[in-house]
Amino acid sequence: MPRPFALPDLGEGLTEAEIVKVLVAEGDVIAEDAPLLEVETDKATVEIPSPMAGRVAKIHVQPGQTVKVGAVLVTFDDAPAGARAVPTPAPGPPAPAAPPRAAAAAPLPAAAGEGPVPAAPATRRLARELRVDLRTVRATGPGGRVTDDDVRAAAGAPRPAAPPAPAAGARLVPGRAEPARPAVAKPLAAAGFEPPPLPKFEQWGPVERRPLSHLRRTIAERMTLSATLIPHVTHFDRADITELDAIIRRNVEEAQQRGVTLTLTSFLLKAAALALGEHPQFNASLDPAAGELILKRYYHLGIAVATDRGLIVPVIHDVDKKPLLDLQRELAALAQRVRDGKATLDDLRGGTFTITNIGALGGTGAIPIINYPEVAILGVARAREEPVVREGRIVPRILLPLTLTFDHRVADGADGARFAAAIVRRLERPEQLLLDW
Repeated sequence: MPRPFALPDLGEGLTEAEIVKVLVAEGDVIAEDAPLLEVETDKATVEIPSPMAGRVAKIHVQPGQTVKVGAVLVTFDDAPAGARAVPTPAPGPPAPAAPPRAAAAAPLPAAAGEGPVPAAPATRRLARELRVDLRTVRATGPGGRVTDDDVRAAAGAPRPAAPPAPAAGARLVPGRAEPARPAVAKPLAAAGFEPPPLPKFEQWGPVERRPLSHLRRTIAERMTLSATLIPHVTHFDRADITELDAIIRRNVEEAQQRGVTLTLTSFLLKAAALALGEHPQFNASLDPAAGELILKRYYHLGIAVATDRGLIVPVIHDVDKKPLLDLQRELAALAQRVRDGKATLDDLRGGTFTITNIGALGGTGAIPIINYPEVAILGVARAREEPVVREGRIVPRILLPLTLTFDHRVADGADGARFAAAIVRRLERPEQLLLDW
């Protein structure tokens, strides 16, 4: 009996994805959880495993095609008797034994019998790596969905405090040669107004037209959405990080002995998270239809990372609860996964506030655009040694330029100034940030 498989809900409000690769062919007999497709979303490139075993009767999509959530990707038939499934990559080594985690209250049973177990692609991959049968897992997610923690509990593995660097062979996107993809140009989504027609540039000289990549098109649409919907206002400030810079330099070797390269960014993360606790209106989202400000009581901070494909913002969760060295270790691993194209959707969603640090690239400042649906973003430029008057004397100090851009609908200029000052105060008193070193 034909069984269609549609693009699943990818979470975070994602409504579409672009097909990068089709990893099976019509007529293939595949096992459940075998690699089926690679898709690129607004957040990352992810591999979608097959939710069922059977024969691939028809493939409805091709590389370069953009499909909506709910669109049929592949139709399956029952496998002929005696047919052997196409082999799938061997899972990684089993996780070491550990005491089982306490079961969540009133968990829902995972789907049994016919049909696939409700679980995200990343959760299915985790189950393969930990050698866990999803049909035996007690599900605690909404609607009986199996979560990553459910899989770890079934495997007897503890929940990690921070995402580890990916194990060898466990990359999200298999390292196969990239086939030629059709360069299909697609129009950007309308943002409430129609731009005037462009002139015919060819009349003045030769031109070249290049289709936007899916990621670049997504960035363009989201930035236009943010700039169109949100009344941006920016507050400028500077932090004297002379003492902080000295602390980083003094502790470089000690941190390296612990496997960490200490940087300014981890201090920025910690300072911003603690300041957000004092000024919760900047750790929020606005619901205009309800007339409500949604204050988030968790502090998941995004860090803008420049890649060859464009700007990507991975997220570090619970920044306020983590020691500085743990933050630095997690930040380095996360940024590397993003640059290598190995980030998962969980690495890229759930952010409440964003920091973009262009200091390594130079410049004296920048006015960033808010990462919608957040309401604020902190821009950081290159720190420089400058003459400063202190107690009547001119002395050299290291000053760090900061720009806080925020949604004027949720906060006024005075609010922004106080929030920025709370960040500056912590950067200028770094010993407070080292209490949980």
